[in-house]
Amino acid sequence: MSERSESASYGRQQAAVSHEVQSILASAEALAVRREWDAAIAAYEKALALTPDDPYTLVQLSYMHSLRGNYRRAEGFALAAARTGTTDAKILAELLPRLRTFNRAPELLACIERAGPPDRMSIPLLIAAGAQLSYLNLPERAIEYLDEARRADPDYPTTLLARTQVLTYLGRFDEAEQDVDRAIRRAPEIAQGYWLRAGLRRQTPERNHVDAIRRELARSGRSTEDIALLSFALHKELDDLQRYDEAWHALMQGCRAKRSRLNYDPRIAKHLFDVLPTFEGSGTVHDDRGPTPIFIVGMHRSGTTLLEQMLAGHPQVAALGELYDFTSAMRYTTDRHCKGVIDATLVERARGVDLSIAGERYIDGVRWRLGEAPFFTDKLPSNFLNIGFIAHALPQAKILHMVRDPVETCFSNLRELFSDANPYSYDLRELADYYRWYAGLMKHWHARFAGRILDVEYAQLLTDPESQLRRVTEFCGLSFDPAMLELGSRRRGVVTASAVQVRDGIQLRDRPKWTPYERWLSPIALMARTIGSMKGRNA
Repeated sequence: MSERSESASYGRQQAAVSHEVQSILASAEALAVRREWDAAIAAYEKALALTPDDPYTLVQLSYMHSLRGNYRRAEGFALAAARTGTTDAKILAELLPRLRTFNRAPELLACIERAGPPDRMSIPLLIAAGAQLSYLNLPERAIEYLDEARRADPDYPTTLLARTQVLTYLGRFDEAEQDVDRAIRRAPEIAQGYWLRAGLRRQTPERNHVDAIRRELARSGRSTEDIALLSFALHKELDDLQRYDEAWHALMQGCRAKRSRLNYDPRIAKHLFDVLPTFEGSGTVHDDRGPTPIFIVGMHRSGTTLLEQMLAGHPQVAALGELYDFTSAMRYTTDRHCKGVIDATLVERARGVDLSIAGERYIDGVRWRLGEAPFFTDKLPSNFLNIGFIAHALPQAKILHMVRDPVETCFSNLRELFSDANPYSYDLRELADYYRWYAGLMKHWHARFAGRILDVEYAQLLTDPESQLRRVTEFCGLSFDPAMLELGSRRRGVVTASAVQVRDGIQLRDRPKWTPYERWLSPIALMARTIGSMKGRNA
C-alpha cells in the first residue's frame, strides 16, 4: 500500500472514530440530563477510551462524579484535564470553576497563565478568569483581567458589571459606580446592575434610583431571579430614604422570589444539627505542622469581616478571607462531594477516617497564600459547622466565635441577597429556626471543646475594640499591636457581603437597623427571647 493510500486510510479511521465519539458524547449528555449519573459516567469513559486525554471529556467526567458524590474521582478528572495543557477558551471556561471547586488554586492559576497574556485572551475568558480569581480572594489579580476586557470593549455590560463587583471588593467605589451606571445605560434590562449600584453608597432624596428600579420591576417577562435582585435593590434604597413601610414590602417581595428558587428543606438542615453533636473524632494528630490557623466563625453578618480586618493589621497575621479549603479537605478525606459546607452523610463518613489527613491537606492547600506569616485567618462564618472536625484535625487552630444580638444578626441576614449558600435566610421562621439550631450547636461545641473557642461580642468590639483585641491576641498566642486599631490604613481587598460597610470602620448607631421594622419581626424576636431565657436559666 502506498504512503498516500495509508494516509487516506488513517484519515478515514480518524473520521470514523470522531463520528463515534460524537455519538457517544451526545448519548452521555442525554443521560446526564436525565440524571442517570452512572450510565452517563460509563458513556463518557467509553468516549475517553477512544480519545485519551481529551480535556472536554475529562471535564465532563469531573462534573458527573461530583453529581454522583465522588469527590476524589471528580477532583482527579479535573486535574487530568488541567494536565492536558488545553488553551481552548470554551473548555477553560468550564475547567476553571471545576478547579476552584476543589480549591486547586495553583493548577487554576497555571491554566490562566497558559491561556496567554491578557491582551491575547478573548473577552469571555477574561471575564471567567476574573470571576475565578475573585472567588479565590484575589481581587487585585482579578481586576487586571477585567481591565483588559474593558479596554477591548468599553461598553460590554457583562464586563462592566463584573468589574463593578471586583472594584467594590477593592474599595474603589467611585470607579465601581461609573462602571455600573454605564452598564445600566447600555442594558437597562439587566437586573444585577441595579442591585450592585444600590449597595455602593447611601441614597438621598435628591439622588436615588427608586423610580428606575420600579420601572424595571414592571417590565414584562421578569424572572424570579430578576425580581429578587430588583426587590433587594429597592429595599436598600427605600431603607436609606427611611421609607420603611415600602422598604419592608420590597424586602418581602425579594425574599419570596429568592426562596422560590431554592431547594431548601428545613428538616434536612435540622437533621444535620442533630447529627453533628454525635460525632467522635479519630486519628493521631500532631501539633507540629507549621502555621497556626485562626478560624473566625459564627452566623453570617455577625461581624466576622470586621474582626478579620482588625487582625489583618497585625504583622504576624496573613488575612486570607473566606476560604473553603477546610471544607475541601473534609470532602477529600471522606470522599464525599456535597452541597453546602457539610451534610449528614459526610458526618457519618467522617466517623471512620483519620482526620489528620484533613488537617495536613488543609495546611498544604493554603501554604501558597501565606508567605512567612506564622498565623493566618480563615473567615468563613459557616465553619461553625466544622468545629468538631477542626478541633481534631488541627489541634493548633484557634477558633474565634463572633457573637451578635440575635435580632440584629437575623435581620441583617434577611436583608442580604446571598448566593444560594444560605437558603434559610429568606423566610422569617426558617431563619429563626436556623439561628436557634446554630446557638444550640455552639453551646455544645463550648462544652465539648472547653477552652478551644473564644466568644467575641460584636457590640463590645465596637465600643471597646482595644480590650477585645487584647483578649483575642492573648487567646491566639499573639502580642497586641496598636496597628490593628488603624482600620483606615487597610488596602486589602475584602471579598464578602460586607465589602462596603467594613471600609467605613467602626460605626456606632443610636438604634439598631431593625428597629423601624420591629412590628414585622415577631418570629425572630420570639426566638431571641427564648434563647435569652435559656441563657438566664443556665447562668
